[in-house]
Amino acid sequence: MRRMVGRACRAGLVIGVLVAGLTACTGGAGGDRDDKGRKTDRAVTKACADGRFTWSRVTERDRLTGVSDPERLGKGGGALQNPVRRVYTPSPSVRADGPAPSAAEILFSLGRKTGEIDSDARTLAEAGGDTWSFTDVRQPAPELDDDRVTPDAAGEFVQYAGVREVSADFRYTCPDGRTVSGHARNWTVDIAGLTDCDERPDSALAREVARHACQQAGSDSPSPSGA
Repeated sequence: MRRMVGRACRAGLVIGVLVAGLTACTGGAGGDRDDKGRKTDRAVTKACADGRFTWSRVTERDRLTGVSDPERLGKGGGALQNPVRRVYTPSPSVRADGPAPSAAEILFSLGRKTGEIDSDARTLAEAGGDTWSFTDVRQPAPELDDDRVTPDAAGEFVQYAGVREVSADFRYTCPDGRTVSGHARNWTVDIAGLTDCDERPDSALAREVARHACQQAGSDSPSPSGA
């Protein structure tokens, strides 16, 4: 759900996820085919279908994705005109050091670990057709909002956008003892906010806005987030 932070003036509903996916692979060793489609004897190791995930170093972090140039308003405020420009594009991803389940399965497990997904199913495949945006490997990053807010007071204002990212390391252990390690990252909340450069920032995201915009009011553009 879209969450307003700082001196926020509106709200909406936008939840989504973008994942750089891994190809699903389950089953045991088997034959392979050469570039002409002929079967070879080379064994191909694939991920087991009934392994167990163990998660560690789970972190949540708000990331700045867009920010406007500061805009000075006089007494009574008024409509802001400066557009919100992108400074960071969320790029959720799943990577592993060997054969692993699909990205959607990995994100399903991460979602259950972090509480983003409420399901008694052990795996996405066992979820009975239920779907969650957190496991959607095709959904793009949130668009920057073109709406303009209208503060009702004087100040030097900056509009901004952000997401909440969740990341963690995982270990996938098969019944036969084989293990695969990896890392998964995803975004969960689309954030929109407004801050006044004349006031003390009231959140970590607002402090980042102040560093990238308020302190660089004379620069051509804000610095990228998360470098």
